[in-house]
Amino acid sequence: MNQSNATGILDQAKGKIKEAIGNATGNDRLANSGVADQVKGHAKEVWGNVKDTAADLSASSRESAYEREADARAEDHESNASFRDKVTAGADNVKDSINRGLDHLKEHAQK
Repeated sequence: MNQSNATGILDQAKGKIKEAIGNATGNDRLANSGVADQVKGHAKEVWGNVKDTAADLSASSRESAYEREADARAEDHESNASFRDKVTAGADNVKDSINRGLDHLKEHAQK
């Protein structure tokens, strides 16, 4: 609950009291003023609800964005790790191929 909600609820209560007193005393002006206070209170309370909802959605969106970013970083890390594994495996294969070629040259040189 924010300040708009609280003041809205208070305005509604104040309006109900003013309306009741106005009705009891036959004072239409006071009763009408009470109704106006109630309407104003309802509007303030709704505005407070709008602000609370916007804040909740903003926080939720921010949290969701952080989660997506973390997932993307994890996927990127996995992708980079996979790439690194492929590079080192390729280098290992090249090394083995060159060593086989060198061994082959040594065999021919000894004959």
